[in-house]
Amino acid sequence: MLGGAFTAFRRYWKPLTGVVLLAQGVGILLIAAAIGLAALGIDTRFAAVFNLPDGETPAAGDVAALLLYLAPVAVLLLLVMVLLTGMIGAACPAVIQEAVLGRAVTFSALWRRCWSRLPSVLGVLLCVGLLAGGPVLVLYALCFPPLLSAAAHDAAPPAAVFLLPLGLLLWLPVLVWLAIRFSLAPAVAVCEGLGPIAAMRRSSRLVAGGWWRTFGVSAAAYLLASVVGYIVQLPFTLLGIVALVPAVMATADEARAGTLVLGIVGYAVCALIGTVIASVFQLGYPQLVLSLLYVDQRMRKENLAEALAASAAAPAHPGPAGA
Repeated sequence: MLGGAFTAFRRYWKPLTGVVLLAQGVGILLIAAAIGLAALGIDTRFAAVFNLPDGETPAAGDVAALLLYLAPVAVLLLLVMVLLTGMIGAACPAVIQEAVLGRAVTFSALWRRCWSRLPSVLGVLLCVGLLAGGPVLVLYALCFPPLLSAAAHDAAPPAAVFLLPLGLLLWLPVLVWLAIRFSLAPAVAVCEGLGPIAAMRRSSRLVAGGWWRTFGVSAAAYLLASVVGYIVQLPFTLLGIVALVPAVMATADEARAGTLVLGIVGYAVCALIGTVIASVFQLGYPQLVLSLLYVDQRMRKENLAEALAASAAAPAHPGPAGA
């Protein structure tokens, strides 16, 4: 399946990369606009945080006001990440669905398919996130107030100092178990046209009896994607360093202070390009593997091969595959 995902990525990289890059581009523009708007006047509005005399520290209330001011940017960043994850979660199963039938995929068809199934995929992500992350949020809500109160009054560390890491450590195996159990739900939502809850139940049935196999293949896919993504990103990082080092060495000359700015901008641009290109594989490849796992589990449990043979003879259509 790892090799099959590579083959699918190599064959359908153009439409898949187009969808991911377009979604990333829109997200980057939105975040850049939000950061730009937030940065306007931040020095004057929060002078009590940034423009203090030497030796003084900002008051807790001023820092809290700054964090509240930046909260919409953080929320927008989270929403963009969720939408990007949802788009990839919808695109990869759609690609695999056509790949196993030997059909071609165009960018426009893939984009329409992603948007049609995006609500269900986002619903799956939200439900799994609440189920797996809800107890963690409750734990943080219970432990952080005592920690902040103790820090503000220079008191002895409360029991929450030990309760928080212990609770996270105990919940981690459950979190991994839930993530693997529902890992096929996005593929189910796209290929079978089911809603979020029905897709999660279907994923649980497909993974049953093969949890460790699903875990092993998924872990190998994410590890391989990280390694390949790092290799892809490394040349861009080195190129940025080549542009940055001469600029840093030239900062002693005040007349060439602009060189440092250009070097930093060059490094940031190279790093951003490398990150965007690498993320196409880092985010897409594991989802391709999970989509192939979905097909494999259906072949093992439901004799999907006969249905695929019948579908291959039928004309392509944008709707979900038959269950």
